[in-house]
Amino acid sequence: MTSIDDVAASLGVSTATVSRALRGLPGVAEKTRARVNSTAKELGYVPSSSASGLASGRTMAMGVLVPVIDRWFFSAVLEGIDRQLRAAGYDLVLFSLGGDGVNRDRVFHRSILRRRIDALLVMSMHLTAEERKAVQQLEYPNVVIGGAVEGVRHVGIDDAQAARDAVEHLIGLGHTRIAHMRGGGSFDIDFEVPRLREQAYQDAMTDHGLAVREDWTAFGDFRFVTSRTSALAMLADPRDRPTAVFCSSDEMAFGVLKAAAELGIDVPRDLSVIGIDDHEFAEPMGLTTIRQDPAGQGAYAADLLLGELLRNEPADYPPSRPHALVVRQSTGPAPS
Repeated sequence: MTSIDDVAASLGVSTATVSRALRGLPGVAEKTRARVNSTAKELGYVPSSSASGLASGRTMAMGVLVPVIDRWFFSAVLEGIDRQLRAAGYDLVLFSLGGDGVNRDRVFHRSILRRRIDALLVMSMHLTAEERKAVQQLEYPNVVIGGAVEGVRHVGIDDAQAARDAVEHLIGLGHTRIAHMRGGGSFDIDFEVPRLREQAYQDAMTDHGLAVREDWTAFGDFRFVTSRTSALAMLADPRDRPTAVFCSSDEMAFGVLKAAAELGIDVPRDLSVIGIDDHEFAEPMGLTTIRQDPAGQGAYAADLLLGELLRNEPADYPPSRPHALVVRQSTGPAPS
């Protein structure tokens, strides 16, 4: 019986390349992919259910790579992944970068590459060119959840459209003086997400002929404390305040709500606030937000990889996962 090693030897390439080519994974040149498929057919190679998942064996474990573990988004995604894996009899192996450069190098060049797992899910983070290449060349299936990484399959919402929907909601309520609390900048969290959301805010404002003021674009770092501090400064002058704030995450929106309360600003009479996430505290705090369901994204991504590993199903990755506007008590008509 022809094996995957026979196909690789015939072509003079690695078994990992053959495995990736036959499973339609990225990181393989189209010319090489065509040669692999043609040679496999000529030699009569038929992938077994295990060979379609890996070149050899199963560990019944799936790795999850996160930049940090103390953020709501990541913990919610992990919950969805874990739920799906447990139902399939799979274990979850967590790789945390922890914001430390030495640990990051160890994870990328030792732990993950030892192949103690059958597949890898990468949370939203910035990858260097070397790290991206390492992920692309892995023998086992992998996918990024959250911000997209070039050349790696991706599950997530349309961040630009989600941000635009939030700003359009405020504009629809008559607001013209709209500020933005932006995220990004720490713990190697993906820089594309905050960039896309900020650009969408600017585009929506410009399209409606509204001013984008530099002093009304504040840095919140996706954190409650940082956002509160920035909002206190931005909202300090009662003679020159925005009437609405679009926040790139709910945790930052909570910080803005706290700052408004400290300054005696009535929400939503004097200030409307909207976020993105639908954090578990968004409903009890009455926060209007864009729901993105990170737990659902995690479960969906895990199921796609399980389909490849256990059911020998080619994964179909849609352009984006759905998001939805959820209107609560933190937004209202612009003050007259």
